[in-house]
Amino acid sequence: MDAPRLGRTLSRMAHEIVERHPDLRGVVLVGIRTRGVPLARRLARLIAAAAGREPPVGALDITLYRDDFTTIALQPVTRGTEIPFSIDDKTVILTDDVLFTGRTVRAALDELIDFGRPARIELAVLVDRGHRELPVRADYVGQSVETRRDEVVDANLAEEDAQDRVVVLRKPQRRGANPAAKGEPDKRRRSRGR
Repeated sequence: MDAPRLGRTLSRMAHEIVERHPDLRGVVLVGIRTRGVPLARRLARLIAAAAGREPPVGALDITLYRDDFTTIALQPVTRGTEIPFSIDDKTVILTDDVLFTGRTVRAALDELIDFGRPARIELAVLVDRGHRELPVRADYVGQSVETRRDEVVDANLAEEDAQDRVVVLRKPQRRGANPAAKGEPDKRRRSRGR
């Protein structure tokens, strides 16, 4: 997905949100850090262009709510949650760049509920790549992409990465994962000859 296509995709998503919520007074957008925040801001501007009202935008840092918190770093860096408005009785549209296993969304839901009791929570994602581990489904999807588990969907946004694009990449093999790659004989082959 190049920059023009990404722009058209977000515009379509904004129009879908307006169609579902013509009276935007009870709608707020909350982006999941990192790339969900600029996506939420862009969607809010596109919604304002389409409907004349820009919904408030907040930012959610799920670092401390992740189920792999202890494995991501010795001292994980948090960027802070900023929700400067009440979410009580509101429709919260949670926004993220890529939906994969559903674990990020689960963590976001846990944190969001600590801030209040929304009337409804909907999910908007730029890319849905499948491979769910949890029962999570997006309400607004920019593009669904079939991927293998050994691939990475790299969503770049100008606000974070100086360019807009989405590409699917092969995960590089970790060093030491394949002994033959380092010129070392495979131990299983060696033992067969004995």
